[in-house]
Amino acid sequence: MASPVDPMVKTYDMPAPKVSKKVFPISGVFCTIYGLEELPSQTNEVACLYLMHPRLNTAACMEGVAGYAIEDWNSRLRDGRVAPSQKNKGLIAVAFDQRNHGSRLVDKLSNEAWRQGNPKHAQDMFATFQGTARDVSHLIDLIPSYAFPTCSHRITSNHVLGVSLGAHAAWSCILHDPRVTSAVIIVGCPDYTNMMAERARLSKLPSWNNSTPPGSKFLGSESFPQGLVDAVKKYDPAALFLSHMSDPAVAGPVRDGTLPDPTEADKGTLRPLIKRCLGGKRVLLISGGKDKLVPYARGEPFLGWLKRAIAPGGWFTDAAVTLEDLIYEEAGHEVTPPMIEQAIRFVGESLAAGVEGTQAKVRTSKI
Repeated sequence: MASPVDPMVKTYDMPAPKVSKKVFPISGVFCTIYGLEELPSQTNEVACLYLMHPRLNTAACMEGVAGYAIEDWNSRLRDGRVAPSQKNKGLIAVAFDQRNHGSRLVDKLSNEAWRQGNPKHAQDMFATFQGTARDVSHLIDLIPSYAFPTCSHRITSNHVLGVSLGAHAAWSCILHDPRVTSAVIIVGCPDYTNMMAERARLSKLPSWNNSTPPGSKFLGSESFPQGLVDAVKKYDPAALFLSHMSDPAVAGPVRDGTLPDPTEADKGTLRPLIKRCLGGKRVLLISGGKDKLVPYARGEPFLGWLKRAIAPGGWFTDAAVTLEDLIYEEAGHEVTPPMIEQAIRFVGESLAAGVEGTQAKVRTSKI
């Protein structure tokens, strides 16, 4: 993975396998499709992995991930390390510039944070990665006609991998598009409100400090307008699920510690919602324990709540969700070689398992 433009995300130069690429302008967006020439001759079905880059970066930085993922999958096919139903499936990857990035840049300030002078940081960042998630859904409809205009192959599964800003987009993709069946989320947060509340506190925003107690009027302020609060409840993982909780303790801008379990009445609403958003899907979370920009602690209360629900013995095991949560305790807001290894491993396992491998699993590891 090449070194990024974004100084907030430290990555490492890792020699990646060379992989073919072809650029298509699709609906006004330059999309790079990797791996078309590497598709094994026996394949007639194809999985597509959408790669989403960090803030202030471009699609080009994801090329190494594409090479690793495609090489790993093709080696699994050669070695027979796949389920029988997957032996005729190839893998391609797609990368594109997120909205207001790279070839799509229209306003530099909109990509900056409060400390860099952008008063609309909260709504700008949310709008960007939610727009990217919608771009993925749009491209899922269109990529087959560009990659395989003669219908030589069928794309039968879709997967996402995102870093930082792209990780937030990946959360939205896995929740809201039923065609996306697995997600790798690297240095992202599932609780946008809690993450931005912490960032507002550290940025010493007047909208945070000028209330008693501090932060009590942050939600609904100009820094986090009510329209944004409403949008976050529709799309953000934590806000989407927790907004159906009757306990008022989960409604504030800051969530710490252990969140309460839902009441029986709450569960009646939450069970079909979780099943619709995550049923049968696979999610890998990769975080840095010393990440100051996207602190793991801001998403931890919600993740603990979700894990208790879907784990064996939880109140909703019927969702059959696989959720792996890996925390690299000495890592910051960065993408290290071991993180990439785990990401590629998970992509390969998700493809190799097929329908036969769908089962509930919750794993949390500190490394």
